[in-house]
Amino acid sequence: MQFTVYAAIGALIGFFSGLLGIGGGAVQTPLTVLAFEAHGLPREHIAHIAVGTGVASIAFTAAASTLAHHRHGAVDWFLLGRLTPGLLAGGFAGGYVAQLLPTAWLAIVLAVFIGYASAAMVFELRPAPHRGLPGAAGLAALGTAVGMMSTMVGAGGAVLLVPALTWFNVPFRRAIGTGAAIGLPIAFTGTIAHVLGGLGEPGLPEGAVGYVWLPALVPFVIASMLLAPAGARLSHRVPARTLRRVFAGTMFLLAIRMAWSLARG
Repeated sequence: MQFTVYAAIGALIGFFSGLLGIGGGAVQTPLTVLAFEAHGLPREHIAHIAVGTGVASIAFTAAASTLAHHRHGAVDWFLLGRLTPGLLAGGFAGGYVAQLLPTAWLAIVLAVFIGYASAAMVFELRPAPHRGLPGAAGLAALGTAVGMMSTMVGAGGAVLLVPALTWFNVPFRRAIGTGAAIGLPIAFTGTIAHVLGGLGEPGLPEGAVGYVWLPALVPFVIASMLLAPAGARLSHRVPARTLRRVFAGTMFLLAIRMAWSLARG
């Protein structure tokens, strides 16, 4: 039963990763926390294990989703190369900062940003037509911010990067494909940070490698990698306008979930 629950969460995340490029952490983390509580994991470690295991699973989900988008020519590899140094630095730093600081303030900022970005997509607020991508330094700074915030809240980064890229007039499907691909460097460094941060921590459940819990990671990975290509195929078959609205609606629900979590304390 526990394997089935984790596989169902992984399937949901994999499908939306392929469809919208969203790595899934903003959805996966709260679902995983509930599942871990039902499973009886130590309460003092549940949050860190949920984030660490979610970040680790993103690497596999992103690989499957990226390959599917690449086959449709929707991954901007040059842009990804410019973002990667910042993603690596920010992802590694965020994995440690998440263990030292309360993340309520970050969740507030993230919820406000997601709410604004989703509203802009629903009402089709257009960026200035002359606006293009920033230079190398600007892209490195953008990558650092996305990498750090993503790893701190256990998200894949696309929920932050896709709205930013569309603001710079990157075509929406290319923004989704590139957003899916950034999960790879973020998850790589974030996983290392969560593993190292939890090594030697007393009271971790059996099967834990640092803050990554393998009994949940395995079904997450299997199910998400199976469903990610299906979501990616669908994203290239629906009209771009519909896809934008689905993405915006999903982001808006994430913002509400974050606000509700904060209101409950």
